[in-house]
Amino acid sequence: MEKDMLDEVYFPHENAREHQDALVMEAYSAIKERKSMLVHAPTGIGKTASVLAPALSVAMKKGLTVFFLTSRHTQHKIAIDTLKQIKKRHGIKFSVADIIGKKWMCLQPAANIMNSADFADYCKSLREESKCEFYTNTRKKSRAATVSAEKVLMESKELGPYDIGTLKDECEKQKLCPYEMAAIIGKDAHVIVADYYYIFSPSVRDSLFSRIEKKLEECIIIVDEAHNLPSRIRDLMTAKLSNNILERALKEAKKFKFSEAAEMLISIKGAIDDLSRDLSIDKEEKLIDKEDFTGLLKKDMDYGQIVSELEDAGDDIREAQKHSYTGSVAKFLQAWLGQDEGFARIISKRGYMGRDLVTVSYRCLDPSMVSRDIIKKSHSTIMMSGTLNPTFMYKDILGFEHDAIERELENPFPENNRLNIIIPETTTKFTRRNKEEFGKIADICSNIVNRIPGCTAIFFPSYLLRDSIYNFFNGKCKKTMFLEKPRMTKEEKEGMIERFKGYKKHGAVLLGVASGSFGEGIDMPGVLKCVIVAGLPLQKPDLETKELIDYYEKKFGKGFDYGYVIPALTKSLQNAGRCIRSEKDHGIIIFLDERFAWQNYYKFFPKDMDFKISRVYESRIEDFFSQKAS
Repeated sequence: MEKDMLDEVYFPHENAREHQDALVMEAYSAIKERKSMLVHAPTGIGKTASVLAPALSVAMKKGLTVFFLTSRHTQHKIAIDTLKQIKKRHGIKFSVADIIGKKWMCLQPAANIMNSADFADYCKSLREESKCEFYTNTRKKSRAATVSAEKVLMESKELGPYDIGTLKDECEKQKLCPYEMAAIIGKDAHVIVADYYYIFSPSVRDSLFSRIEKKLEECIIIVDEAHNLPSRIRDLMTAKLSNNILERALKEAKKFKFSEAAEMLISIKGAIDDLSRDLSIDKEEKLIDKEDFTGLLKKDMDYGQIVSELEDAGDDIREAQKHSYTGSVAKFLQAWLGQDEGFARIISKRGYMGRDLVTVSYRCLDPSMVSRDIIKKSHSTIMMSGTLNPTFMYKDILGFEHDAIERELENPFPENNRLNIIIPETTTKFTRRNKEEFGKIADICSNIVNRIPGCTAIFFPSYLLRDSIYNFFNGKCKKTMFLEKPRMTKEEKEGMIERFKGYKKHGAVLLGVASGSFGEGIDMPGVLKCVIVAGLPLQKPDLETKELIDYYEKKFGKGFDYGYVIPALTKSLQNAGRCIRSEKDHGIIIFLDERFAWQNYYKFFPKDMDFKISRVYESRIEDFFSQKAS
């Protein structure tokens, strides 16, 4: 790419990498022409700079705002660093706001103990009653910025872009609210780096846009790691209520003497008990209709009155103890009245801590109900990921127009730096889960790990399967083992990675789970020499999965692929992507399950992966590393 063009699009580096220049120009052209784009671009191409730079260029020329959306805090930093490089290289002035979840930006000591819904109500009540010093130090009663806030705003423009950590530090010194400060910066920002829900949650988006005085039509939306977006939107639009929450709400109502609310909560619990009476170990869940639930409640009282009474009680309880289960029940009852199309209503029962946990869910199946309008109204929307493959599926399920641009780029790293093998000798298929099969998987995994001159990561479909296979693997593996734990904290995760890196020379093995803490979003360049994806991480075939398959079959004629097969392969490819993170890395990626070689799965792998389907994996591994050593 010519230097003049690199300067025109504010590219942050002296030169563009192979394949990167084409992506830069396509993104620039699409954004200028108000078109949307889906980009499958493997690690190493430099997606962030390739799309963010031309988006900023167009935004500054046309008075638009770029939203760079990502679910990972590490990617926030990459985006901010890219913008700093643009500012330094081109000597241009622009403003950037970095925003994470409001709760995690809050400096109030009580914020960490609350769930997000309770925090939102707690924050609102503190603001309205002028009880938050951080807020009152940031905003005047007219909502204009205070002198202290204006000072931080000017500093962020001159010294920034500020990442969220720097902004929180500055706000803590001045006793300012980091979220409100980010909103003040965001009002004039050319770029806002934020989580998905700041755009794809209707209520959160409306609140933010009101504060920063933006219009969706004047925004360029960039979604990073967009393969996660469909499930994130479905989660955002799903509402759940359990007997556990109801019992806690009832204790609250009695504690604060809301006798009418308590009676209503007893009626709601009774309705759920009635609906779940025929559920057992053999039948853990079933579909229900809207009226199955509301009809039972309407026998005793007006549904709207129940919602109103519980909302009022929840507000009063929240003032006293910062959070309210009663208020959560009211929100669920409101959500339950939503539309039928694209949703499933399910009641389930399972054992939990020695008792039955019954949950009623209003589950979103169709993310396009939210994303379609955003894509249509925005100036331009670009979805990108290293595993946005096949792009046509995401185009369908997210509701892109037919003229949206689809781009699938090939892996930029040297082909001889990697070896991709499918070993079709075992399976984690449900009907074959037995000790004999677990032993075979353990044998093959240990044979591989013991031959790798360095570190290996093995990803299993679940913790249960991992532990079942580990019982056989433990006595055969000659290397130090690291076992991922469920629900690891950020500190635990970072600590394990650092200890694992310490075995770079001697070699160790990390036994993780496909959807766990290490399955995506971690970088260990030069450390991992091998990744084994042991088993196909298919979603549990529960009612929600079956409803999703049926819904996509009805809508696109591709229910099994869209609702079951491709999401599992995407997880597998994300796991595999942990291996080679730079052009200097070399390693082996192994898919260990006979189903990976079946045509109905194999056809969805990226074409440039060049798999070797082989049972003589030992010699291939040894040959690969002996060539690298010579």
